[in-house]
Amino acid sequence: MAASLALAACGDKDKDETAKDKNEGTDANTTTEESKDINLAYVEWDTEIASTNVVGAVLEDLGYNVTLTPLDNAIMWEAVSNGEADAMVAAWLPHTHAAQYDKYKDDLLELGPNLEGAKIGFVVPEYMKVDSIEDLKDEADKTITGIEPGAGVVAASEKALEEYDNLNDWSVQTSSSGAMTVALEQAIEGKNDIIVTGWSPHWKFSKYDLKYLEDPKEVFGGEETINTFTRKDLDKDMPNAYSVLDAFEWTSDDVETVMLEVTDGKDPKEAARDWIEANKDKVDAWTKDVK
Repeated sequence: MAASLALAACGDKDKDETAKDKNEGTDANTTTEESKDINLAYVEWDTEIASTNVVGAVLEDLGYNVTLTPLDNAIMWEAVSNGEADAMVAAWLPHTHAAQYDKYKDDLLELGPNLEGAKIGFVVPEYMKVDSIEDLKDEADKTITGIEPGAGVVAASEKALEEYDNLNDWSVQTSSSGAMTVALEQAIEGKNDIIVTGWSPHWKFSKYDLKYLEDPKEVFGGEETINTFTRKDLDKDMPNAYSVLDAFEWTSDDVETVMLEVTDGKDPKEAARDWIEANKDKVDAWTKDVK
């Protein structure tokens, strides 16, 4: 009987130890395991197609199920702020997305610039005999060829028409980023006048001889940065993904390399993979804090 009781006691003790181990394992998993589903929002500008595909590919290599969601810029900010999307690497500041930043910044985590030296403004072919917005008279049928309605550069362009007296009877013709570049290419082939809403970095500056028109009234502001934002609590829910997004930064030459490949017909995901393969040192720097 004594032996039976001793064995029973040992059995109960073993069960307690096993239960304790299981509970401790659950606690450990709860603190270290993170979701592997991540949604990156972006604007369908060439720069953002390039950057978002590169970041997405890096996260995929770390085991994440990555969704890339193209949105209008205003909806992109809203989606990240309300948690419908997890992050974006496509925020132009301090001018282009100033209105969206002011509206949504309190509901976001701001990770800072991922690219320095960006710029927006009116862009023309080098052969046009104008150097400043104030030089414009009746070129290009008094029309600015724009991109998507609601884009920051379009809003700044419409403001320029109000600020510059020589543009009071001009108009901004909105379309899409792709349609703008097609119109630019066609105008250059015929050596015709065209003024487009431009931004850099962009592959068009590598492919064509272009120039920004001087902006003495500084309607378009000075240099910009492209910035990374995430939804609140991403740093807690997905600390490794957050670490990569926080470390992500590259140069105009980097992004233009990807953009040119895409422009020449390569799939954005494939172009992103090409860049990653050729820049392992930079990718290693982005992922060095991943646990």
